[in-house]
Amino acid sequence: MQLRKLGATNVSIAPLVLGGNVFGWTADRETSFAILDAFHARGFNAIDTADVYARFIPGLKGGESETLLGEWMKERGNRKDIVLITKGGLEMGKGLKGLGREYLRSACDASLRRLQTDYIDLYMAHRADPSVPIGETLETFDGLLKAGKIRHAGCSNYTADELSAALARADATHAPFEVLQPYYNLIHRNEYEGALESLCRERGLGVITYFSLASGFLTGKYRKPEDLAGKPRGGMISRHLNPSGLKLLDALDRVSARHQATPAQVALAWLMARPGVTAPIASATSVAQLSDILKSVDLTLSRQDLAELEPQ
Repeated sequence: MQLRKLGATNVSIAPLVLGGNVFGWTADRETSFAILDAFHARGFNAIDTADVYARFIPGLKGGESETLLGEWMKERGNRKDIVLITKGGLEMGKGLKGLGREYLRSACDASLRRLQTDYIDLYMAHRADPSVPIGETLETFDGLLKAGKIRHAGCSNYTADELSAALARADATHAPFEVLQPYYNLIHRNEYEGALESLCRERGLGVITYFSLASGFLTGKYRKPEDLAGKPRGGMISRHLNPSGLKLLDALDRVSARHQATPAQVALAWLMARPGVTAPIASATSVAQLSDILKSVDLTLSRQDLAELEPQ
């Protein structure tokens, strides 16, 4: 397996990043550890999480994913093998949010404690914060870099205008964002393709995509409303149950059959083939599910395959 350079950073990662959003939510401690063990044993090295995972679930407060990941790294003694990616800035409680100087510093420290490590390989602003001057945010990231608490800085969910403004300000005064994490997949393309993708390629940013399987829609398991009963992300998947979405699933079925692969493997291989993508993030709630998605790394799509997956 050939590693990929993460933009202009000095970090190389496997072509698939493990999403940690399910840890402590739809994957309990035992299952999370089994998934992490299997991922690491296969030679993969990058894991993505965030302080807010899984605060959005009733009964959870946030920090569950980072805590489980920290416990796993400590028990396995493998911190040096892992490219650790986490994010901060979304609300963690009353008054605990944003990209201001004081809060961002404390959020980073809290993540370090939960992760039981003294550095984060890639620390990202989870979302732009228009209430804080970009210079203050960049200065704070710069301070975290100089203190050795983080090794690289990045951002998630930034628009082309927001990222352009951040890069322009960084050019003058501070270390820049080096990686973008956009919402991008085979069916949700308009936010990244165009100005944002062009900017990332022009400036040499690494790009790791989230919702790479469209919350599970691109696995092909959900084709009618009744398939979504009881599913945690049913509402997010349902938006794709329309003629264009079902037509895309038909194309995925044809390409998958040609390669004796699954739709999920093809959808991830499509992202890996995109010149503006370093690696997709994908989550798994079982070792069997992980084994399926990891096979995407060995799948090479032909020009015919790629053309067939384009909107008709």
